Amino acid sequence: MSGTPAIELVNISKTFGSIVANKNVNFIAYRGEILAILGENGSGKTTLMNMISGIYYPDTGHILIDGKEVTIRSPKDAFDHHIGMIHQHFKLVDVFSAAENIVLGLDEKFNLKKAAKKVKEISQQYGFEIDPMKKIYEMSVSEKQTVEIIKVLYRGADILILDEPTAVLTPQETRKLFAVLRKMKEDGKTIIIITHKLHEVLELSDRVTVLRKGEYIDSIMTADTNENQLTEMMVGKKVDLNIRRDDPYSDKDRLQVQGLKCINREGITVLDDINFEVRAGEIFGIAGIAGSGQRELLEAIAGLQKINQGLVVYNDPKTGKAEKLNDKTPLQIRNLGVRLAFVPEDRLGMGLVGNMDIVDNMMLRSYSRGSGVFVHRREPRSLAEQVIDALEVVTPNANTPVRRLSGGNVQKVLVGREIAAAPTVLMAAYPVRGLDINSSYMIYNLLNEQKSKGVAVIFVGEDLDVLVELCDRIMVLSSGRVTGIVDGRQATKEEIGLLMVKNSRTDETDTDGSSVTGEDKETGKEESKNENA
Repeated sequence: MSGTPAIELVNISKTFGSIVANKNVNFIAYRGEILAILGENGSGKTTLMNMISGIYYPDTGHILIDGKEVTIRSPKDAFDHHIGMIHQHFKLVDVFSAAENIVLGLDEKFNLKKAAKKVKEISQQYGFEIDPMKKIYEMSVSEKQTVEIIKVLYRGADILILDEPTAVLTPQETRKLFAVLRKMKEDGKTIIIITHKLHEVLELSDRVTVLRKGEYIDSIMTADTNENQLTEMMVGKKVDLNIRRDDPYSDKDRLQVQGLKCINREGITVLDDINFEVRAGEIFGIAGIAGSGQRELLEAIAGLQKINQGLVVYNDPKTGKAEKLNDKTPLQIRNLGVRLAFVPEDRLGMGLVGNMDIVDNMMLRSYSRGSGVFVHRREPRSLAEQVIDALEVVTPNANTPVRRLSGGNVQKVLVGREIAAAPTVLMAAYPVRGLDINSSYMIYNLLNEQKSKGVAVIFVGEDLDVLVELCDRIMVLSSGRVTGIVDGRQATKEEIGLLMVKNSRTDETDTDGSSVTGEDKETGKEESKNENA
């Protein structure tokens, strides 16, 4: 760090009606430093960064760039002051090339050849790997993120804000991104990162600024802190993740999937030859780059995705009877006595009805037990109040429509409802996506409690550190196929990351993305056999 403030916020406040998003926040980001912003959901991190990038305008307070007060009322104003923000959800036009997206919206006369040349120069300067003429729809997630970063650099940004930049990256892709960010820091750029991953904060950042409930708590040198201290600063109390690493409750398989193949409506094979089993009292993790078939797999088991080939078999713990779930609807599966709970990744699209209140959403699982046209509301209301109390759901009351709740609180309602059904198989797809560390730990501990009760838990997650710490076994999917099943007690996130980018249909890839052929490929096949054995 040069010790020269690049940007300084003085007594910044922002309210939305009665909600105070930020209150008298003060902080400084220096030239040539990487600053991490930490805080729970609702702590005001993104709102604060949106004010710097011109999406919101502060109610009170001052923003200083290089010691001079500035007014930022729009993203264009932010760019005029060399500030650029890379959002978690990319803002790209899929049918355009990288170069076309990068120059889109600029006042300069469009010259694709000139733009492509400048993109290559920026890439060479910082170590990016990108083809300027490649279409966005042909790109991986990390390539799309690269386009977003180059887009703000192309506009002259020297203060860059990245919102959850590693959320869907493999460890290998994350390392490449960190190497690029360090080069940008050496070039005098100011990098501000919003993230929930504390181990990445400790690895990458120079300083950490913590917000809690919209207020500035403290800034601390990264070298002088640790995960426990940062967690306590964020939450205001000590938070522990109590993981049980006992052997599975039973050696009997609760669920078996054999030779599963699914073809979607577009005629694309989304799952091909999937084989695994989940034991009672086991947390079975599923890892993979987004879009590798995780959602389709869980939906196939739940009766929501057509199975074109293969078997899904449920072994009833009471009767010992094996029930084939193929070609059955969710209601038919339930009528068989299969106690299957499903927490989908699409919370409001598939899990809950946004316009219905918490009580009615609880009743979605029990309305069929009513008498004629009448439904029983007493039990769902009691359940709603129990979930609100046990999971600390922030809501005015149980009659509040779930669409009015924050994403984290919506997730708590959904997970609470499914667990309350006393399942024997619990499937959870990205149950902590978008949740702060306190809420995430609460969900992890709930899953762990279900394991201790003998429930077969299938957990689809993004954070490889959590998968390794939480799961007994981890299956990795790549392009709809299984590339490996590893022991959660012994696996490393680097090993899982390699399996995530392995192309099981054609040539496999190594850490650097180069092809593995011949003797190496045969070795890889042998290792895969041993893992599955």
